[in-house]
Amino acid sequence: MRLSSASKTRNNRNIKNLTHKNYSAIAIRRRRKRGPGRVIKQNPHRINDEIKAREVRLVGDNVEVGIYPLEEALKIADEQNLDLVEISPKADPPVCKILDYKKFLYDQKKKEKAIKQKTQKVVVKEIRFGPQTDDHDYEFKKKYAIKFLQEGNKVKAYVFFRGRSIIYKDQGQLLLLRLAQDLEEYGKVEQLPKMEGKKMIMILAPLSKKKK
Repeated sequence: MRLSSASKTRNNRNIKNLTHKNYSAIAIRRRRKRGPGRVIKQNPHRINDEIKAREVRLVGDNVEVGIYPLEEALKIADEQNLDLVEISPKADPPVCKILDYKKFLYDQKKKEKAIKQKTQKVVVKEIRFGPQTDDHDYEFKKKYAIKFLQEGNKVKAYVFFRGRSIIYKDQGQLLLLRLAQDLEEYGKVEQLPKMEGKKMIMILAPLSKKKK
């Protein structure tokens, strides 16, 4: 049985459409397999030949402060084997410094890291006493308070008064003050004993570590 020319044309079109769809599907799969492109980090400052201004204001200890043509400023930096760094691009003319740019970036990262470490979240550990805590229980909880302070945590020590035990408020205050005295080597009192509801609370902060 012979196919008419119209049927042949339709078949050819269908084959082309299927082939096109298959190629498209393969191309999509290939595109999906590709990972994210490599991100090239740009310097936070324009340096050397990246600076576009015709003249710049040089500042710093290693130059005579003043306004220079860009070519002359680049020459001065080159003579010192350093970089010309645009530190204030919005000024007129832009303010530049001559320095070792790699070292400058390294120092900046160190400063940011130090600031981040100082602003770390402070952890507060709680230790609960009763107004008539015995010596054994007191010593046990004091060891934990020392451990917490040595780890750099704050300690929230409190005496809980249940029911009629509120009559022993003075006794609870003496207990907290005794704890503060026993922990002088490890922490300092940030908040003296203070009543808050049914609790008398005292807060201790760790002593700052002395640099060797």
